[in-house]
Amino acid sequence: MADFSLDDLERIVGTRARSGAADSWTAKLYAQGMERAAKKLGEEAVETVIAAVAGDTKGLVSESADLLYHWLVVLALADVKLSDVLAELERRTSQSGLAEKASRNQG
Repeated sequence: MADFSLDDLERIVGTRARSGAADSWTAKLYAQGMERAAKKLGEEAVETVIAAVAGDTKGLVSESADLLYHWLVVLALADVKLSDVLAELERRTSQSGLAEKASRNQG
């Protein structure tokens, strides 16, 4: 399972989201639209934070998986590719974090 990647999950989410399958949570969530998917993403983010603060390693792993999954559903709904997000992260890491943050605040 170590070879499983976010690229793999992005492909699975995309396929299931557009399948319309009645037994697919991904298809159901995708059909409910951005508001519902973004709400679920927020809920998973909060649950991830709670697990982290509580020192619940098992919970942190589980909630992190939920968070990444729901994040990819939101990206799919927005028609944003994971590769675009990774390219932005790569761009940002070409300079110090403080310099990058300052450049965003110059708006």
